[in-house]
Amino acid sequence: MISKKPLQLTLAILKPHVVKSPFALQKIRDIIIDNDFKVVRSRRTIITREEAEFFYADHKGKFFYNRLVTFVCSGPSDMHVLAGHDAIVKWRELMGPTKVYQAQYLAPNTIRGTFGLSDTRNAAHGSDSPESAEQEIKIFFKDFNTTKWYQIEEPFFSLGQVRFDPKAFVHIINEVDTTKSTI
Repeated sequence: MISKKPLQLTLAILKPHVVKSPFALQKIRDIIIDNDFKVVRSRRTIITREEAEFFYADHKGKFFYNRLVTFVCSGPSDMHVLAGHDAIVKWRELMGPTKVYQAQYLAPNTIRGTFGLSDTRNAAHGSDSPESAEQEIKIFFKDFNTTKWYQIEEPFFSLGQVRFDPKAFVHIINEVDTTKSTI
């Protein structure tokens, strides 16, 4: 029997300056869908200072820390739990280098190369490992249980038994009609 590799989860954050720009937001959403990501959960929120400080704790003490925390709390951000094969690497490649000037010169067609304004306003965030993805998802989707998702929902997503709701920007599991007979 051939074992199937499960889909991988990653956290994607579209930062406040992107959410404020309908053109940029739609372009990035198109990139997500065009690259076969499944949007497992989606929400728009203003990140609290406490969430931002916890999220960026490894940057505390660096010269840009306060600027980063202040910016990310400055307006609504779109949070997405994305699923796909090698989702973490794929999303990070689509985002491009963290430093916007590098992205603009080395990878101008990436999300950060196109929509990034500065190193703190670099348009998007993506988890860098499966462990950080799980931790980061818990910060912004407190009711999301990764283990349960893999047990209950992942098989539907993996088999493509989902439909996309563009208004909510999320994939929804197809309902199975149990009233139809297969005889």
